[in-house]
Amino acid sequence: MAIYKITYSEKYRRATLHNFGCNFHCRGCTYRLKKQTRPASFPAIHQIQDCLRRVAPASVHFMGGEPTTNPQLPELLAFCKRELGVATRLGHTNGSGLVLDNLDGSNVSFKVFDDDLHRQYTGCSVLPALDNFRRSFSAGIEMRASTVFIPDFGGLGQVEKVAAFVAGVDRKIPFHVLGYIPVPGAPWRRPTDDEMAEAVNVARRYLDQVTFSHFTSEQAKDLTRRDERFAVEQVL
Repeated sequence: MAIYKITYSEKYRRATLHNFGCNFHCRGCTYRLKKQTRPASFPAIHQIQDCLRRVAPASVHFMGGEPTTNPQLPELLAFCKRELGVATRLGHTNGSGLVLDNLDGSNVSFKVFDDDLHRQYTGCSVLPALDNFRRSFSAGIEMRASTVFIPDFGGLGQVEKVAAFVAGVDRKIPFHVLGYIPVPGAPWRRPTDDEMAEAVNVARRYLDQVTFSHFTSEQAKDLTRRDERFAVEQVL
């Protein structure tokens, strides 16, 4: 598990470190759409640090795969805070790994709430992620959360349970509902527009800030034209 590339958004002055590998085996993972293969090489940590010094970002985000599986993460977070003095965030994490030191924010993606369904979907228990979410919020980390809405796997009931859990921590936590994007090898369908609207309304019964996305498989392969946050250049 290691950083394999760095991208940079000039508009937002945001550097994103992309980690290869994940400890979950999600049946509906959208990385299957891109047929990601193991990189031929990985930059050394001093190369990562030199790159960050050069681009001088205002914030640094860590993405996956799963960023908390990277043994370099604590050192890189400390570098970003102590030397660069910038904001740090786990831009996307499954919540299975707890990170508190030198971290400003974390965006946790909950697949489903019930542990048996979570094991079926990811191969892992959801319980550590739930506990880590609570502990991170209590430690003062700015938390965000999301869930995947799969009508034929968990459905509205799981969206409601995740939303209720997050609201139990703090109903002001920003929450995002992602409409399931069909991927090769998984049996489920994409939600309809009406189903998606219902899922969002369910979440809004519990939480004050709810957003959503509802992409097709083709749209998900290239989001740069649909969301300017994805308009980045690779800098390492």
